[in-house]
Amino acid sequence: MSNKVVGDTELQSDVLEDLRAAVNYRRWLCSLGMPYFGDNLLEIGSGMGYYASDWADMGVKLTASEADPARLAGLYERFENDPRVSVRELAVPIDETADYSAVVAYNVLEHIPDQIDALKAFSGLLRPGGAVVLVVPAFEFAMSKFDLEIGHQRRYTKASMAEALTSAGLEIERCQYINALGLFAWYGAVKLLNRRPQESPMLTLYDKVYIPVERRIESKIRPPFGQSVFAVARAR
Repeated sequence: MSNKVVGDTELQSDVLEDLRAAVNYRRWLCSLGMPYFGDNLLEIGSGMGYYASDWADMGVKLTASEADPARLAGLYERFENDPRVSVRELAVPIDETADYSAVVAYNVLEHIPDQIDALKAFSGLLRPGGAVVLVVPAFEFAMSKFDLEIGHQRRYTKASMAEALTSAGLEIERCQYINALGLFAWYGAVKLLNRRPQESPMLTLYDKVYIPVERRIESKIRPPFGQSVFAVARAR
């Protein structure tokens, strides 16, 4: 089975651009990954570079990578004069090994048909004990027409994420749901009403008012469900 990323790349880029205003949500996800990065981080599927830019502002030195030519060109332009962020082309299937301290891939794995091969490839980019840090969409019942259009092969539960990581030979350190009420917002707006996530006054309000509250709550209590699964696993 192929492990090439699939989906409408133009639509993916449009959505990434539309969601650039979700600053609090993006920084929440950035902060979740930070403790696991170490000194030599590789981001797989950097898109428009929003996460990479936020991590750089948080003091992380990293390599951003992309396979899509247009997005890769955008990354080179964005970080041309930024010594904190290196840029490279990296496409799955990945057939190289490296010595990164961590590999982070936010909303990437769900696009790859052969997730086990992809996770093994991520692990091969790490030094022993390095971390694979992931965010993936949660729950198959929330799979929408929009998910399919942008190339989502699956949505996850904690159990299915853990099974994939274990099958790839990784040692699970953390696996949890995040953004509990966001699952209902996604299901209602995207699954039932067939809307595309995009920049809007409602999204801005959601990001400014709801996300900081949810972030504080979930820093103390792990919810039993969520819009996404956050996972960390170690290379053996």
